[in-house]
Amino acid sequence: MKQWIRNIGTLTLTISLMGALIPTTALAYDSTDFRGAWISTVYSADFPSTINDATAQKAEFTEKIDALQDLGINAVVVQVRPKSDAFYDSDINPWSSVLTGEQGKYPGYDPMEYMIEEAHDRGMEFHAWLNPYRITTSGTDLSTLSSDHPALAHPEWILTYNNALYYDPSQKAVQEYIAETVAEIVENYDVDAIHFDDYFYPSNYPLPDGEDRDGSVANQRREDINDMVELVSKTIKSIDSSVEFGISPMGVWKNSSSDSNGSDTRGSEGYYTVFADATTWIANEWIDYIAPQIYWEQDNQYAPYEPLVSWWSDVVSGTDVTLYIGQGIYKDIVSQEITEQMNINENYNVDGSIFFSSRDLLDNREGVGTAVKAYYASNTSSNTVVTPEVETPQVEVPEILTPEPETTSPTIIEKKTAYARSYPVSINGSSVSFETYNINDYSYFKLRDIASALLGTNKQFTTIWDEANTAIHLVTEQAYDGTLSVSGSSTTDSIAITSTAKLYVDGIEKTVSAYTINDYTYYKLRDIAQILNFAVEWDEDTLSTNLNTNATY
Repeated sequence: MKQWIRNIGTLTLTISLMGALIPTTALAYDSTDFRGAWISTVYSADFPSTINDATAQKAEFTEKIDALQDLGINAVVVQVRPKSDAFYDSDINPWSSVLTGEQGKYPGYDPMEYMIEEAHDRGMEFHAWLNPYRITTSGTDLSTLSSDHPALAHPEWILTYNNALYYDPSQKAVQEYIAETVAEIVENYDVDAIHFDDYFYPSNYPLPDGEDRDGSVANQRREDINDMVELVSKTIKSIDSSVEFGISPMGVWKNSSSDSNGSDTRGSEGYYTVFADATTWIANEWIDYIAPQIYWEQDNQYAPYEPLVSWWSDVVSGTDVTLYIGQGIYKDIVSQEITEQMNINENYNVDGSIFFSSRDLLDNREGVGTAVKAYYASNTSSNTVVTPEVETPQVEVPEILTPEPETTSPTIIEKKTAYARSYPVSINGSSVSFETYNINDYSYFKLRDIASALLGTNKQFTTIWDEANTAIHLVTEQAYDGTLSVSGSSTTDSIAITSTAKLYVDGIEKTVSAYTINDYTYYKLRDIAQILNFAVEWDEDTLSTNLNTNATY
């Protein structure tokens, strides 16, 4: 990797950027390990928080990387092509709608050029993160695309699945288009690496009748992806051999039950789910680094952390491919044990971490920002070691693997203002403190908070997150083993984005209203009450709500 010696002075983190106070003692870093953070732009998840304001966007990015650098981060992996549109001046792809609200509209500056300059001025690496195949996250109406969008010019390239549009990986013209997109960036921008995420063929894209997952069609799909990866690799190196190519695949290649060479896990397998054969990319050294998304905790019963780190370490051994670990700090339990996970990495052939995502570092979710800063301080030439403040770990329910087929209607992605509210709520007459938001005059609650509040009643349930399929499973009559995530109501209004996660109740998909607020999924209280068949009783005199599990909806 291109590395720089970093001298980081004392930086002041603003309260508006940091969710909690993180020590800002001056540290002098002299490290060679990779300390990356993903900055996601799809849905404006990490950046930008404003549209149509070049000055505000520049100031926001500068503030964020100053704060990341203060934590010890030495590389940013920025999503510059979220939906076949661009955060850079391109003759191939239109300007991203995330910047202005309108795809194809010039944002008033070149965001990637500015980001690269800001990163390099601080001695930080800049990795340009592209999603190779995605056209839309939701919706199949081509008229919503910019008039200069490649998909409009080449409708024959389009693959439609699960109410979204993708480029068809099987087409050579698509592979060449992706390589040309990468070439344009490497030729015109001083990037340190091109970075792909874990989206290849659409997740669980069905095989034709009579074909199985190791048959000729499935194998050809993997070859389609391999051909693209090899072509992109050769394209990058033909232009600038110092620019690296990295991919962050799903954390499980294959389970040992599928292949004796696989990991001792029971997770969703990238080889079959998205037809991605990461071991082939490594064996052929088409990539310079691999950053598997090992987004699970140590004790996860399906995909425990250390066995996967060990497995990937063995895979890269003897090759020139560098191993970084994708750390899923958007999960509370992972944030809580991040120091333990990074200590585990030291025992294997691991040269660094990439954190998903920067928002969670800067919000200090479950103390993760403090812990990361302390870890990096104690593993560099710093004279100061910062002791992290670690909160009590919260147990999360492990993932389950295969949902029933989807039956929901198309989802329209919207942004709404979520108003913090403090209406009194009780369960069967007993007062309970919830974090609640009002959206379009309806009350929205975290599903797991409802599960915690209903524990021990006749309507108790548990929740299970299925990451591979972006789905939440509600299992009735099962005890929830978590706790309420907050005490008291939310106090700050926020932005709500329509959730694309599916909801399954005892294996049956349900169509309900849901929004993502600060990386958590919130559901309309009355929808959950109707599903579980309990009463929501509103008292106009006291402006309070009682959830009566002994009465029907």
